[in-house]
Amino acid sequence: MSGRALLMWDEAVTQYDFGSEHPMDPVRLALTMSLVRAYGLDRAVDVAAAKPAGDSTLRLVHREDYVTAVRAASADPRHADQSYGLGTVDDPAFAGMHEASALIAGQSVGAAEAVWRGEAAHAVNFAGGLHHAMPGAASGFCIYNDASLAIARLLELGAERVAYVDVDVHHGDGVQAAFWEDPRVLTVSLHEHPRTLFPQTGWPEETGAAGPGEGGAVNVALPAGTGDAGWLRAFHAVVPELLADFRPQVLVTQHGADTHFEDPLAHLAVSLDAQRAVQEACHELAHEYAEGRWLALGGGGYAVVDVVPRSWTHLVGIAAHAPVDPESVIPSSWRDEVYARTRQLGPGRMTDGLWPVGFRDWSEGYDPADRLDQAVLATRKAAFPLRGMLA
Repeated sequence: MSGRALLMWDEAVTQYDFGSEHPMDPVRLALTMSLVRAYGLDRAVDVAAAKPAGDSTLRLVHREDYVTAVRAASADPRHADQSYGLGTVDDPAFAGMHEASALIAGQSVGAAEAVWRGEAAHAVNFAGGLHHAMPGAASGFCIYNDASLAIARLLELGAERVAYVDVDVHHGDGVQAAFWEDPRVLTVSLHEHPRTLFPQTGWPEETGAAGPGEGGAVNVALPAGTGDAGWLRAFHAVVPELLADFRPQVLVTQHGADTHFEDPLAHLAVSLDAQRAVQEACHELAHEYAEGRWLALGGGGYAVVDVVPRSWTHLVGIAAHAPVDPESVIPSSWRDEVYARTRQLGPGRMTDGLWPVGFRDWSEGYDPADRLDQAVLATRKAAFPLRGMLA
């Protein structure tokens, strides 16, 4: 296995663009890559681009009629078929939509192949993590589900156990749906409670299909307002034990930055520093339980200047075994680029001033009156016994 990490990047991923009024502004991808370069991380990783996912790859997850509908909407956005979730407020059709979406999917699939074949220790595709797309429909800003496609490709290559851990503020519903009946895939999602946030799924009781898939889905529904200590407590109360039990051959993680307290579309109160702590934890868990095979994806994140570039630059640094010091001052060249592109002032440091972040470990006991502890316990009671684990 190569000791270097792989960073997937093709400038054309910024063509995944729903328009100027849409919150998923592709400038977040361009600014992330610029910040990666400003810190010299592009020299600490192998930067590569993969081909767009072809139809045979897309059909590992997506229905043929849906891919046909995406192609049609891509060729003429006026004829987008809303019965496939295309041409909606969340997923407006745009020219070249199929090509841009297939390119992002191709980067995640290529990264998965490299990790599985031992060509890279870790791989990052921060343009990926489009976890809401369903086999037959677009949803939640996601056209093709690159995370599911990467996992499906790993299974095609012979993987028998793949763990997917999703820490986006929204439930990883599309990935859960893709592998609902498949015991080879464990999906774990920590997200804001479905009562208060799209897609209104991800209840603790969603544990996989009866039979072989039972216990293959694990969901932690966090109360709105959960901050750093609660978020980290929940992660460490659920994820390490599950991975120790499942022993994945590959760990795939999704790092949507929209858990941040500045994100305009959700209601958690997590800092950049806690996001970095979870990225570090995922890296360590990959080494502990998956022989270091780690594919890390981006996801949501709509504070496109202040949060997303810093969070995913930390992710790249951690994957490269060249972590960025949270206290480091961000290069002025990058802040100049931010202003030139957005007329906003960029952040000055790679921290929210809360590093290192502390939390109380679950092993120290729980408070039955605490809403966060209630959420964790609900998950453990619903899912752990199905896997033969103690709640």
